[in-house]
Amino acid sequence: MDEADRLLLQRHRRLLVEELRVDQLWDALLSRELFKPHMIEDIQQAGCGSRRDQARQLITDLESLGSEALPLFISCLEETGQYMLASILQTNRQTEKFLIPKPKYPRPVDIGSGGFGDDGAPDNLRGSADLAYVMSTELCGHCLIINNVNFSLESRLSTRTCSNINCGKLQLRFSLLHFMVEVKRDLTAKEMRLTLLELARQDHGALDCCVVVICCQASHLQFLRAVYGTDGYPVSVEKIVNIFNGTSCPSLGGKPKLFFIQACGGEQKDHGFEVASTSPQEESLGSNPESDATPFQEDAWTFDQVDAVSSLPTPNDIFVSYSTFPGFVSWRERKSGSWYVETLDDIFEQWAHSEDLQSLLLRVANAVSGKGIYKQMPGFFNFLRKKLFKTS
Repeated sequence: MDEADRLLLQRHRRLLVEELRVDQLWDALLSRELFKPHMIEDIQQAGCGSRRDQARQLITDLESLGSEALPLFISCLEETGQYMLASILQTNRQTEKFLIPKPKYPRPVDIGSGGFGDDGAPDNLRGSADLAYVMSTELCGHCLIINNVNFSLESRLSTRTCSNINCGKLQLRFSLLHFMVEVKRDLTAKEMRLTLLELARQDHGALDCCVVVICCQASHLQFLRAVYGTDGYPVSVEKIVNIFNGTSCPSLGGKPKLFFIQACGGEQKDHGFEVASTSPQEESLGSNPESDATPFQEDAWTFDQVDAVSSLPTPNDIFVSYSTFPGFVSWRERKSGSWYVETLDDIFEQWAHSEDLQSLLLRVANAVSGKGIYKQMPGFFNFLRKKLFKTS
């Protein structure tokens, strides 16, 4: 195996160990003569014989094989229905130095503020730690995606169909942006808090950034207040953000912490108002958007949460992006997922190498706000102290 393929496996080792369904691969690996029967037996007996131990050993052995090992392994993943892992490996392998493809449009001159690109950054910003966050490590940092789809009957929250589409797009996108992506599915409120605490307690000293993505139901009665576990209990956004502050997570002190929240937070439908069109109609005539989730009606047992706008830590290095304006529906398409995630993914693909984070999210807001009969307005809270440039 050449060095580029070996590096690719190492970059995604954690994701592969976490997600790989090894028990479905044995026949495919044997049929392609990628592994001999005795090698399969050794992998099956690795460690304690757990799925994770087997996945870890399989990746280690794969790195020692020939130049065609990775393409054959990707084809095994596709044959066994593990399309997301196959797509991540294949896409990264086809892009030079594992970078995002260059945009289809000319690079803009004005790169805005807030930062998430490097190629388009002025030299005086790129070289100044006072004006821009240092983003020099090959792996930017951890990206945790919490994807709550199925809720308990007692919660009275609806199943979030199509959320797996959103999750898959974000998993691939942040992987391409050089983050170590971990996905957690269907967590209760307590499990969400414990998972976030576990991430915060890790040593981020050698990394430059941290990303948390939450695809969930939300309480949005005033401003973004809380997201819900599968048991229907809320976790306040304030508490989520504070888990990663300088006191609770010192190894992320002074480093950017980014939060992306895709959630339906209300039932108001915005019909918008007429303005002169500045872009082609984005929605097809047959489009039939639907609410991302049935809004949750809070009862007395749902304890009150402090408004996130007034209580987010003013301090430092926090960026929170959310899919819709408080109280309004977050829309989705059955085949392509939510408007917010689909647009976020597309904008990042085209512009993340050359434009800053705040400019990217303004592009997302502009594109989403022009969709459909009913309207949706994403937004963000920016408490970053510097520009954030994504280095190659």
